[in-house]
Amino acid sequence: MRIISIANQKGGCGKTTTAINLSSSLALNGRKVLLVDLDPQAHASLGLNVQSQHSIYNVISRIAPRKLSLDQIIVRVQGQFDLAPSNVLSGTLEQELADEIGRELKLTTILSGLKGYDYVIIDCPPNLGFLTINALRASSEVIIPVEASRFSMQGVERLIDIIQLVKDRLNHAIEYRVLVTMFDSRLRHSFDMLEKIRTDFARNLLGTIIHVNVKLKECVANGSTVDAFDKYCRGAKDYYSLAKELITMEKKPAEVSFSPLSTQMKQVVKEKVKDLISTTFSFVAPEAQSVYVAGDFNNWYIDESSRLQKNGDRWQTKFDLKPGVYQYRFIVDGQWQEDPRNPRCIKNIFGDSNSIIEVKA
Repeated sequence: MRIISIANQKGGCGKTTTAINLSSSLALNGRKVLLVDLDPQAHASLGLNVQSQHSIYNVISRIAPRKLSLDQIIVRVQGQFDLAPSNVLSGTLEQELADEIGRELKLTTILSGLKGYDYVIIDCPPNLGFLTINALRASSEVIIPVEASRFSMQGVERLIDIIQLVKDRLNHAIEYRVLVTMFDSRLRHSFDMLEKIRTDFARNLLGTIIHVNVKLKECVANGSTVDAFDKYCRGAKDYYSLAKELITMEKKPAEVSFSPLSTQMKQVVKEKVKDLISTTFSFVAPEAQSVYVAGDFNNWYIDESSRLQKNGDRWQTKFDLKPGVYQYRFIVDGQWQEDPRNPRCIKNIFGDSNSIIEVKA
């Protein structure tokens, strides 16, 4: 089970929007997901139109009128997506537990008995207090949403300091990743800040970019996830891409060691390799910062193996593929698009088109 906190002390950076729609998109990809609303403002709960009498406060508090387990407060949102709601009482927990030994382990203890979920996503408060420390201690990963602005980047640096503090004081290492949100491709300033973010956080930057999209605001007013509100909008596609990117990072089963190949097996391998055809994918984008290709030949994964290398104005890479027909799309600076040089295409579930390539023997 992967436990991921969504955190940034700066408000208005798309933290709760990311928590809600990443959770929903992971569920659409076949994962069982629990979103824990740890923010006393309860924006994730309100954004999903969930108003429950009981909340995470009843689980953590010692003096709650009604003490409950985590299972007792969970609400089904849709499909494989569940929510542990919050309310304003959660804001009293820091004062209530101020003198309690091990108070930073409260959420860790609660989640340790949780079963049946592939992902737990924690929506943290917009500060670095008791609840955020609890979330960081319970998590193995943190996603830091950052809009393309100087003020937002300062918030990232402070949060990274807290992550280091948790590692030093609580002996708990956390892997953090930066997610660019609210990116406005119409502004030159956005691209300037994007370049700075890529320079400062190159090793920890997620490839997906969340663009400015009015549907992301409208769906909150409607009390639903963006994919349920308008699955064809850019916001839905961006968060679906983010979910796909996280899924590609899932730990794979340990490799099995085999004895050296026999002569007969080597011949079989040699014959199979002969059947693979070197296939080149290329895209012309002189001003792009990154280009990937994903398709059904690599299970739509986006990782270093699918990154294209720049050569002049052209980006390209090669895959060894079996003869057959494949669908694919390019991801240019976080934006999915079909191959403009390839007229062969087919409609996908988002109402866009996947390009088609036929590999012949």
